[in-house]
Amino acid sequence: MTDKLEAERPLSPHLQIYRPMLTMLMSIAHRITGASLAVGFALLTWWLVAVSMGPEAYASVQSFFGSLIGRALLFAFTWALIHHMLGGIRHLIWDTGTGLDKVTIERFALGTIVGSVVLTILVWLAAYNVMGGL
Repeated sequence: MTDKLEAERPLSPHLQIYRPMLTMLMSIAHRITGASLAVGFALLTWWLVAVSMGPEAYASVQSFFGSLIGRALLFAFTWALIHHMLGGIRHLIWDTGTGLDKVTIERFALGTIVGSVVLTILVWLAAYNVMGGL
């Protein structure tokens, strides 16, 4: 009898049968950006230690951050920081019980994506403007 019941129970669903939804992708992106912030803060720590070690160490770190790879890492860190922050604000709003219907959840997800890209570009444009241009 138990063999028959066990055979009729459905198996646990796997990622292969789920259709990717925006909310699922946003959850994954929130986790990835959170983990990648550790790398970004390690870079920030490297810069702070170099500042305290003197001009040669600082020049070495600055030359890395001035390179194409360094700037790409800084840009990605900026985007991850802003995206993760906006995701946190989205979750804070949900904690109040607001915006839990399907339409609003999708709008928050799109707003987080668009907002993080736009704010990252604005931060970098403002930084370049303060530095005196490209």
